[in-house]
Amino acid sequence: MVALIAMTAVWGVTFVQVKDAVALYPLFAFLAVRFAIATAALAVPGTRRVRSLGRGGAAAGALLGLLLAGGYALQTAGLERTTVSSTGFVTGMYVVLTPLIALALFRSRIAAAAWAGVALSTLGLGLLSGIHAGSAAGDLLVLAAAAVYSLQIVLMERFAPRYDVLAFTFVEMAAACAGLGAVAVARAELGVPHGWTVWGALLVTGVFASALGFLVQT
Repeated sequence: MVALIAMTAVWGVTFVQVKDAVALYPLFAFLAVRFAIATAALAVPGTRRVRSLGRGGAAAGALLGLLLAGGYALQTAGLERTTVSSTGFVTGMYVVLTPLIALALFRSRIAAAAWAGVALSTLGLGLLSGIHAGSAAGDLLVLAAAAVYSLQIVLMERFAPRYDVLAFTFVEMAAACAGLGAVAVARAELGVPHGWTVWGALLVTGVFASALGFLVQT
């Protein structure tokens, strides 16, 4: 639990770095390089253990990786259009959406304490929503990202106990990198990043917010 809270703090801190970086370096190229760094960070221990996943585990890891790619693309596109504060607040809606998606897809039994947490989170986000409000279009993109993250979390609960953590996270990062890289290449955005603003954001988000963050989550 402490590790998850620490990772949440890391994810929150990176909003400012990412907003500054994507003002200088194309969005999909940034995300592709970010997940390339995450994949490389897990490659040495992860590659040796991929066979333990089997086809089912590899497919599940790839699916979650593509969901992450979609979520981060939506969130970062929204961050380009809205404020850092709004992005943080709206992203927090995944707390509300996760149990609802679990209920809708798997008829998961949600404890009373979880519903109380959902109500408290909704109230808190509502109270904070007027602070540093951003654009409606940007906020909607971030809300869509929160829904994708919620789906990823619900599926992670199903898959994580079945497979090797390192191998699963490695495949997840590699799939996100491949999906985002394909889009970056198609848009002719991919190039060598320049400047500490971009590289600092890439290293922090690639190693800590992605490789370690999703390893802890898994």
